[in-house]
Amino acid sequence: MMKAGENISEIPDINLEKTKTDIVEFIKSKVDESKTDGIVIGLSGGIDSTLTAYLACKAVGKDNVFGIIMPSTTTPTEDKLHGVEIAQILEIDYKEIAIDSILNEFLQMTQLEENDLAIGNLKARIRMSIIYYFANQKNYLVSGTGNKSEILIGYFTKHGDGACDMEPIGDLYKSEVFKLSEYLDVPEEIVKKPPRAGLWENQTDEEEIGMSYDLLDQVLYLYTEKDMKNTEIAEKLSISVDDVDMIITKIIRSKHKSKVPEIPLKTIA
Repeated sequence: MMKAGENISEIPDINLEKTKTDIVEFIKSKVDESKTDGIVIGLSGGIDSTLTAYLACKAVGKDNVFGIIMPSTTTPTEDKLHGVEIAQILEIDYKEIAIDSILNEFLQMTQLEENDLAIGNLKARIRMSIIYYFANQKNYLVSGTGNKSEILIGYFTKHGDGACDMEPIGDLYKSEVFKLSEYLDVPEEIVKKPPRAGLWENQTDEEEIGMSYDLLDQVLYLYTEKDMKNTEIAEKLSISVDDVDMIITKIIRSKHKSKVPEIPLKTIA
């Protein structure tokens, strides 16, 4: 896995207080505009969903935020406990629903050869179906928990964790998610643990992506915001062109995941 090493970050520092205020106002405005009563969030026990829950509570109040913890057999016990801990710290109503019985029923009915990626994506889609069920029942909006780094490279499940009514932290690189989380006093054990989706055994985000988030964010920033070429990025960050190309390929191949399905135009006679 590629790491940033001694490279100094090229990404400008964000104004943490202003960013917090802007996101809180954004969440509040979306709830007001939609004439809904609150927000549902899937609490994974990770830093992204935790930060989103903190911001949601500041926007609409703890009584109007509902958390759902949805473990499976591949969910680290620590993550499940952290999801509960965050709900209790924020004093929000929450429910824990294990998804294994739903997953196993689906796999039994389809009788297809098992595939880790396909099963991982299915878990994400099962979870989002549950989240939307509760949102419909409560007249709440579904808050996504995706950050800019993951969205740009398509590191999410289409119609799974990528399905939502808003993405409050969607303009924050992962490194900025860490900074804002520390600023809001998110528990240190959540900030410090390695990011992981828990979709299969021993999975971690950085191992799967093939690069540390610190380095990934710098590549993304230089490519998408500074319009630098792959060779220039590689030289500036002291990494191989192949590593830069790997990330650029992820960006290109995953663009469809963030778009509304395309429609061919009809011809008027």
